Amino acid sequence: MGIGFLIFLIIVIVIIVILLVNCIRIVPQEQAYIVEFLGKYKTTWGAGLHLKLPIVERVVRKISLKEQVLDFPPQPVITKDNVSVSIDSVVFAKVFDPRLYTYGVENPIAGLQNLSATTLRNIIGSMELDQTLTSRDKINSQLEVILDQATDAWGIKVTRVELKNITPPREIEEVMTKQMRAERERRQTVLEAQAHQEAVVSRAKGDKEAKVLAAEAEKEAKIAIAEGQARSIEMVYEAEARGIKMLREANIDESVLKYKSIDQLKYVANGRATKIYMPSDITELVSKVGVLGEALGIGDHTPIDHTEPAPTPLEVDPCVDEETSAEGRKAAMTTAAIKRDLESR
Repeated sequence: MGIGFLIFLIIVIVIIVILLVNCIRIVPQEQAYIVEFLGKYKTTWGAGLHLKLPIVERVVRKISLKEQVLDFPPQPVITKDNVSVSIDSVVFAKVFDPRLYTYGVENPIAGLQNLSATTLRNIIGSMELDQTLTSRDKINSQLEVILDQATDAWGIKVTRVELKNITPPREIEEVMTKQMRAERERRQTVLEAQAHQEAVVSRAKGDKEAKVLAAEAEKEAKIAIAEGQARSIEMVYEAEARGIKMLREANIDESVLKYKSIDQLKYVANGRATKIYMPSDITELVSKVGVLGEALGIGDHTPIDHTEPAPTPLEVDPCVDEETSAEGRKAAMTTAAIKRDLESR
């Protein structure tokens, strides 16, 4: 009798220990447990150590409070211009109220998926295909706002919505590819035309500037030559004026003037003179009658040479070489001609 009671007592103690152990629960971080008392919601356990009453209390659901990435399968939708496209969306959501998440809807994830599909059809149905392909940010924002408001009653917070892929039909893709190729070719043609235009304009500007510079250089060279010629003529007349002044100051007598007259007769008697200007003095006229007779063809005379006298060759400037420019050569020739004229005088 005593042994049987002892065994019964041990069994009871073991059962009590098992019940106590089952009543002790540790909730991990970022999780929540929904606890019911006799089938009715009692409380929500957060992270930490908790005790529950055996039999009458039970944990009906364990909920993760972490943000979840819900990758829903592609949904076929029709745009405003009657083009059927397939859109693959990703929804980022987290549970903010475990009680509403447990009792607000039977299957929250399935409800969110269906709500996302119907909302996406409504949004895309009001947009054309081109607008759909270029307005992803707008679609994401509208979809996020609508889903977030609709899932508040389910204890779900939609934090972000992204469209992964927008796949149009194959024939539309071919048309878009051709359109893209044509647009790129058009851009290439425009760029080439602009580059050619810029090159032509640049070349024309360069030619214009070169011609302007050449004209300015030629103008400056002609001005320099003209100034040099003017200065040379001015110096010649200044020298002649100084010579006359010096002659006046020298008090030349009659014998010197006669000597100069006789000296100039060599130019008269060179056989080329057709006119002779004789001095008024009759004595000198008689003394020069031989010269007059020869000039007029009386008696033995030398025939008059009517050909032009050979010009004195210009002196070569040693500074002029093959690399000297045309203007430089012209300036050197002008200087040599002025020098020759001065010497002939």
